[in-house]
Amino acid sequence: MRVVVMGGGVVGVTTAYQLLRDGHEVVLLERRSEVASGTSFGNAGMIAPGHSFAWSSPQAPMILLKSLILPDQALRFRPSLDPALWRWSALFLAQCTEARAARNTRAKHRIAAYSQSVLQETLAAESIEYDRNTQGILYFYASEAALERGVAHMRILAECGQEIRVLDRAGVAALEPALADARTIAGGIHCPTDETGDCRLFTQALAGICRARGAEIRTGMEITRIRTERGRVAALETVAGPVRGDAYVLSLGCDSPFLARKIGLRLPVYPVKGYSLTIPIGNHRAAPTMATLDEDNLVAISRFGERIRVTATAEIAGYDTSHRPADFAHMLKVVQRLFPDGADYARAEMWAGLRPMTPSNLPILGRSRYANLFLNTGHGHIGWTMSHGTARITADLIAGRQPAIPLTA
Repeated sequence: MRVVVMGGGVVGVTTAYQLLRDGHEVVLLERRSEVASGTSFGNAGMIAPGHSFAWSSPQAPMILLKSLILPDQALRFRPSLDPALWRWSALFLAQCTEARAARNTRAKHRIAAYSQSVLQETLAAESIEYDRNTQGILYFYASEAALERGVAHMRILAECGQEIRVLDRAGVAALEPALADARTIAGGIHCPTDETGDCRLFTQALAGICRARGAEIRTGMEITRIRTERGRVAALETVAGPVRGDAYVLSLGCDSPFLARKIGLRLPVYPVKGYSLTIPIGNHRAAPTMATLDEDNLVAISRFGERIRVTATAEIAGYDTSHRPADFAHMLKVVQRLFPDGADYARAEMWAGLRPMTPSNLPILGRSRYANLFLNTGHGHIGWTMSHGTARITADLIAGRQPAIPLTA
C-alpha cells in the first residue's frame, strides 16, 4: 500500500518508519526545508512516562487566572480575539475536573509507557546517535511539604506501574553530584526508567534510515488542500502538484486543524508556546549529569552530550513563535542558581516553539470519517514521549490489526 504521511516532525517520521517496517511504500511531506524543524527542534528531550500528568487539572483554572496578573506563572493565558482560542479554552476547562484529570492522566501514562517500549524496540533494531541518557529523571522540590505533595501526586502513576524512588536531600546529591551545593532542595522523586535524548537528532537520523529504505521524504512541500471523493481522500494538493496514495496520515501538529477544517473535520488542537535554551558546557566542571526538573519553578534541565537544554513555560497565546531575551530570564536564573558552574551561560541559544495541545492532553488517533484518512496528531508537551507508540498504533490500524493498547480514551 502507498501511504502518504503529512508532517515531518517526530510524530510523522516515526509513523513513516513504522509503516516501512510493515512493508508499505511511504511518502512523507514536510513544508519546511528539513524534518524536525518545528516543535521537535528544541523541546526538553525527555522520554517521561513519569511526568505524564494531564495539564487540564482542578488547579489549572486558578493558575491561568493568576497568569493574567503575575508574570512568572509556569502556565500562562494570553487572551486574544481568536475564536479558536476561546473554543479550545472552554473545552480545556471542561476537562479540569478531578475525575477527568485522573482518567486522562492514566490514559496518557499508558500511551507513554507503551511508546517507550516501542522506542526500545526501534533502538534495538537501528543504530541511532542522539545523545541518549538513561539515568532516569529527577524531579526535585524545595521543601518537605512540597515533596510530600509531590509523592502524593505521583501515586496515580505509581498505581499504573511507574517506578518511583523518593529521595531526601542527601539522596538527591548522591544521585546528581552537581546539585550537592544547591541549598534550596529538600528532596526529590527519581523515576529511573525515564530517559532523555535530543529529539531533533533522533528524528533526522530516523528520517535518514527511512530514506535509505526507499521512503520518499519531500521537504518544502506545503499542502494546500485535501481533495476528497465519495468518502475517501483522492489526493493532496501541494505547491508542487497533487500527491496520491492509498492511505493518508495527518500528523501536522498545530497546523492539523487548518487542513482538516477544509474537509469538515474539527480537531480540538491549539498551540501552547514553550521556551528553551540550548547551552554549551564548555570548560565548566559542575554540569548536570542527568535530566532534572525543578518542580517548584517547573524548569526542566536535560544533558545532551556536551550541551544542556533548559525548558520552561507553557503559554496559551496563539501561533506566535517570537521571543525576546526577557522571556528566558527566569529559567536562566533558575539554572544558574542550581548549577553555577554548569555551562557557558553567555552562549545560550534561545528558541520558542508550539506544542499541539488537545483539551484532554491526549493525542487524536484513529481513522477519520474518510475511510483512508488516519489521524495521529495533538501530542502536546510530551510528543517525543508518545510518538513511537502512536506511530505503531497508526500502522496497526492501517494494517487492520488490533493495537496493543485500547483507544477508548
